[in-house]
Amino acid sequence: MTRLRLHDTLAGEKVEFEPRAGSDLITLYVCGPTVYSYAHIGNARPVVVFDVLARLLRRLYPDRKLVYARNITDVDDKINAAALDEGVEISVIADRYTEIYDRDMAALNALAPTHAPRATAFMAEMVRLIDELLARGSAYISDQEVLFDVVRYDGDTGRYGRLAKRALEDMIAGSRVEVTLNKRHPADFVLWKPSKPGEPTWEGPQGLWGRPGWHIECSAMSEAVLGLPIDIHGGGHDLIFPHHTNEIAQSCAAHGAEDPHAYARYWMHNGFLDFSGGKMSKSLGNVVLVHDLLTTYPGEVVRLALLKGHYRSPLEWTSELLEESRRGLDRLYGLMQRSGEQTVGGDEAVLEALADDLNTPRAISALFDTEGGALRSAGAVLGLLQQDPAAWFEGRADATLKAEVETLIAERLKARQARNWAEADRLRDRLSALNVVVMDNPTGATWRMKD
Repeated sequence: MTRLRLHDTLAGEKVEFEPRAGSDLITLYVCGPTVYSYAHIGNARPVVVFDVLARLLRRLYPDRKLVYARNITDVDDKINAAALDEGVEISVIADRYTEIYDRDMAALNALAPTHAPRATAFMAEMVRLIDELLARGSAYISDQEVLFDVVRYDGDTGRYGRLAKRALEDMIAGSRVEVTLNKRHPADFVLWKPSKPGEPTWEGPQGLWGRPGWHIECSAMSEAVLGLPIDIHGGGHDLIFPHHTNEIAQSCAAHGAEDPHAYARYWMHNGFLDFSGGKMSKSLGNVVLVHDLLTTYPGEVVRLALLKGHYRSPLEWTSELLEESRRGLDRLYGLMQRSGEQTVGGDEAVLEALADDLNTPRAISALFDTEGGALRSAGAVLGLLQQDPAAWFEGRADATLKAEVETLIAERLKARQARNWAEADRLRDRLSALNVVVMDNPTGATWRMKD
């Protein structure tokens, strides 16, 4: 059996994944979107990365059921602001962009998770978790806020910084820690806070009305839908601190657990996308929305582009990367089209590459060395090459256009066989005017729509 090795952020090295003894489940939790607007391409990278992991886990451990949860943050300052601007309930904004997000991620061939818990549906679980932290002395109330006592948790062990590999004081300097006068220590973080006028509010711990902090949401939702410990917890590299660090602290403190593995046994984090050497940001004007990309490129092209780099490394996002991915898929679908009937198997090299800490560049390279008849099976674990080749090349052409194109290609083939090159060129120009690219091969020609 192929052995799966993953880079565990907590261990700081590549380790062998061992399913829990005595369980027939494998659980996976990935931090999902805050649904106040369209998802950008950076948001899509963890979706695609952990979709590959989910597919791989199902392939390597067929005797166990994978339970995959990816949450939806549907209460947040940005959602509140958008709702106030439109004069609607926050659920209107959240529902709208959750639907768009799900549709866009499906276009990238990402399978739906087993659970997609929404924060507003788990308020009771959050309040219970905070109540337990208060009862254990791991949290305190100050100015109508409930705050987590980081120093009490950290003690003299330095365990608060184990995931980030940094000491408590080092993490505060230059971090996204909000320092306020009501904190015992600058690193203490909010578990529950008052809502501002006009914002939604819920009855919280000890009768405090307000809404939860961000970190407590994931701790409560993950435990509720997956149980503890979670086998694999994932997300972007930017979540290591403070979000995932705080998840570990509050979940372990609530259960009196000393070992951070009591919350999640393995931690995985994907790297950023780079744009001309820099991180994507609104201030730089280089935000690329998935929704917009899908009007220009098939979702499978975007997916392959996201998998071209190793998930833990930065990935330079360029139009050249997308065009290279398009050409690669054309080549692979062309091999499938010429090979005829698909066969099962032939995916060993792809599986071996992915079992080595999701080495997608090596797995993609292995695809190009796979026999055409086995490409569908080999591509499945990557979420690629599952279309009919003819449908891939024809793209969004309607039935009328397809019929016209096929007629012109047949006439052009006759002209070429008769060595009437002028007529063949004239027909090729007509096809180009129809926005069609013709790809000649030894047995004739295939075609696809231009971008």
